[in-house]
Amino acid sequence: MKNYKNISKTLLTIIGIAGLLSLYSCSKVDTTQYTNPPAALLTFIQASPDQPTLDFLLDNNKINYSPLSYGDNTNYFQAYTGRRNVSFYNHSSGSAILSDTIHLYQNVSYSLFLVNTTANPQILLLTDTVSRPPAGSAGIRFINVSPDAPAVDLAITGGTVLVPNKGFKGHSSFANIGGNASYNLEVRRAGTTTVLATLPTVTLNGGFVYTIWLHGLVASTSSTDQLGIGVITNGVFY
Repeated sequence: MKNYKNISKTLLTIIGIAGLLSLYSCSKVDTTQYTNPPAALLTFIQASPDQPTLDFLLDNNKINYSPLSYGDNTNYFQAYTGRRNVSFYNHSSGSAILSDTIHLYQNVSYSLFLVNTTANPQILLLTDTVSRPPAGSAGIRFINVSPDAPAVDLAITGGTVLVPNKGFKGHSSFANIGGNASYNLEVRRAGTTTVLATLPTVTLNGGFVYTIWLHGLVASTSSTDQLGIGVITNGVFY
């Protein structure tokens, strides 16, 4: 049985770069849960392709206002530091999907992913070292959260490899790329020209910081969870 309290979600957009964290000042931050330091920033991404709609709890606090479907993510929100329990429940039935612990540190920002399939759900917590890109540049990192994909390369279509050889849950650090430009991206089997997924005509804006992620299932023939490339905006610097 579900045993948690619902937290209403109010978003505060802060523009600029001053503040406790650089990311506080360049992201949408949910300030309704925690208002006193010490605090971290946390965002959640539902990357488990065959899960039902779900609810995300941090300790006994329900974070999402609406049920979360595959591919959904929350805005960054402030969270108390220390050892925290994360839990996921089937939104319709209330049955438990997974419970685990994470450790959050003051003035650090994180992305929490629910990954793998319903048969073997797992979490992946990444530290988001987001900083202002140089003028005219965008920041990008790449993560592979496809549980049945081989090791892959992220590349410009038909051209340069941007991030090589990332297996399941493998990820790069943030790096800079020319901003205010349109790119055709592809994910290839690592070290080969075999294309597994494409993302044509994606615009990467200067001053923006992005996560590019490979998600879904190689074996799926369904449009809802087949292999694909997505883009998440982690921060915007003005």
